Amino acid sequence: MVTDSEWARIRRGLRFGQAFKGTVVKVPRPGAIGIFVDIGLSVGGFVDVLLLPDESEDWPAEGTVADFEIWWADSRQQIRLKPSDSRYLRNDFTDFVERVRPSWSSDVGQPVRDSGPVTLDELRTTLRSDGPPARSP
Repeated sequence: MVTDSEWARIRRGLRFGQAFKGTVVKVPRPGAIGIFVDIGLSVGGFVDVLLLPDESEDWPAEGTVADFEIWWADSRQQIRLKPSDSRYLRNDFTDFVERVRPSWSSDVGQPVRDSGPVTLDELRTTLRSDGPPARSP
């Protein structure tokens, strides 16, 4: 684990879509949570189950070396990754991105910054798949 100041320093150098060659170091519960990836930084990388193929036998196994891109980073001292290789991505990745993260193409190349706590509208947008957030009274 790194200090908060070290994490802040590392984050300043990260950009969405930035590519890393990484080694899958742990697949703790295939099909359930995701995979842990060593990308050569002092903080770990993680690929969420939502970005991986439905069938866990299609996931990269421990020891697999592959390319990964920065998908997200939040207050946790962990870099969220997505596989660059389409073999290791969910089958409907394009549709998934349009539903869950439509700004992805414009985010690529932008600095990873700590956006702070998620607002209620941001949470609604994330959870709803049928359009923009509902209006609250």
